[in-house]
Amino acid sequence: MKHSWSVASDVLRISTPGFGGFREAITDFTYEGFTVPKGSKIFWTFDATHKNPKYFLDPERFEASRFQGNGPAPYAFVPFGGGPRMCPANEYARVVILVFMHNVVTRFRWEKLIPGENMIYYPAPRPARGLPVILHPNKP
Repeated sequence: MKHSWSVASDVLRISTPGFGGFREAITDFTYEGFTVPKGSKIFWTFDATHKNPKYFLDPERFEASRFQGNGPAPYAFVPFGGGPRMCPANEYARVVILVFMHNVVTRFRWEKLIPGENMIYYPAPRPARGLPVILHPNKP
């Protein structure tokens, strides 16, 4: 299941189901020339790290192996948030994702109805026409 989770992780990195969240500055600080006063509400996005070449070489390319071995730097991959406000269902979501992947891959063969379908990238990456498929049951 390690390789399956590596595949799922890079899918979550490229196409995180959320956008980010708000945090409150606990001290005054300066970032890239801008002063942010203590108490300011700051919106962070998953893509700030998930698509950052500082943390992920060639970030637009799918590469499951980047999650094997040591994996990414701490807090560079945060599909469920991080720290004390991390999604409380993150482990449940992980199990659901892995069970779903296992069942779809082992029980069915996929046939895409629109080969080469275009992608839409706003507000999140997705197939332009929803990726219609036919699932053919595998022979026992």
